[in-house]
Amino acid sequence: MKFIQTNIKHLRALKSFSQERFADELGWTRSIVGSYEEGRSEPPIDRLVELSAYFDIPIDILVKNDLRRTKNTSFIEVGNKRVLFPVTVNDMDEDLIEIVPTKASAGYLQGYADPEYIEQLQKIKLPFLPTGTHRAFPISGDSMLPVKDGSFIVAKFIDTIDEVKSGRTYIVLTKDDGLVYKRVYNKIKENGCLELRSDNRLYTPYDVKTEDIVEIWEFTCCINTQEYSAEELKLSSILNMFQELKVELKSIKGLEPYI
Repeated sequence: MKFIQTNIKHLRALKSFSQERFADELGWTRSIVGSYEEGRSEPPIDRLVELSAYFDIPIDILVKNDLRRTKNTSFIEVGNKRVLFPVTVNDMDEDLIEIVPTKASAGYLQGYADPEYIEQLQKIKLPFLPTGTHRAFPISGDSMLPVKDGSFIVAKFIDTIDEVKSGRTYIVLTKDDGLVYKRVYNKIKENGCLELRSDNRLYTPYDVKTEDIVEIWEFTCCINTQEYSAEELKLSSILNMFQELKVELKSIKGLEPYI
């Protein structure tokens, strides 16, 4: 049990408990807590079960993963269990975001709840991000133009689907489709679904039942990995693109000759 010693001490510290207070919470003695934290003994399975139930962290995560990189005890629900969702920090105590590479995105549905899968993802620091847990997801195809194929959407983890705001864009992880980036409309009160739309009107909107949604992340910013050409930045090209996407263009002062 490689990390149980440091994990018990760290999780206790996150709650600002003394060893005596922590022992009282679990019905142990202070000497038992001290022996575990100092590595003089290891907790038997019944005490691991108690720790798991108290912190709502699966036993395998408690014993196999170094939780000292987490700054709080935030969790996500996976099925009928709760899994620690760590906010990774660097040596300067600055939040880092994981990058899901294009090659790994297909396996994200299988690996999103696997701490080892998340641990191997590359990480970057973006100091301008708002508070919250963020991750960067690769975008492919033309369904969300003008976001280019190969771009990355940096998005904030949403704790509950009820927080989804209609008309905003989200990264949605579903049981059937894996990762998708869509404009979302909240229809939970109407039919228990979210409607997912592409900004490219060539793609048909569709509904996803809330029970089929595994994770949802709200757009924070876009990292474009390709430069726009001079032709793409011409006003006429931009207008043509919107017309091809079947986006309704309203008259804007100064642009009437071009519309």
